[in-house]
Amino acid sequence: MQIRVRMSMSADGYVTTPDGWPALTADPAFVSGQSHGIREFLVGCEAALMARTTFEPALTTDRWPWPTLNVFVLGSRRPEGTPDHVVSDSDPGRLLEKLGSANQGGDVHLVGGPRTIETFRALGALDKLELVVLPLLFGDGLRLTPSLSPDAELTFERERALPGGSVEIVYGLT
Repeated sequence: MQIRVRMSMSADGYVTTPDGWPALTADPAFVSGQSHGIREFLVGCEAALMARTTFEPALTTDRWPWPTLNVFVLGSRRPEGTPDHVVSDSDPGRLLEKLGSANQGGDVHLVGGPRTIETFRALGALDKLELVVLPLLFGDGLRLTPSLSPDAELTFERERALPGGSVEIVYGLT
């Protein structure tokens, strides 16, 4: 099992637009239906791990965003309407233990912002950081760093061009 994060960012380093939306939502290629590699990324995943603020909006959607994944949520309270099969805990270490016990060998998609990513990286649980650098400049928004600690040891693994001028860069964490 590997815990992997896949995050999009603007060429000037912002993971959200100035109005707080995920960077990918501003890319015309993504909006027009290009997957930017997310489908391939999810093939080996059996679980999604996230914080409550990422999870809660899914409770009001018409379609469950993780139909084939086990879902684990870091949060101090279980939001109303949370499906019974969703596992939650307020302690990231305990949540990782629950995730490990339930895991059947597939990877875990860590979904969320820089603070959530850093929480699990600091515990030594993050194995891969996959960045999709978009050919956009935002000038403002939320940055990947400083929330993700600069002491993270990244090992370059690969890169590839994506539709519309985006580039995927994959790092292992040691």
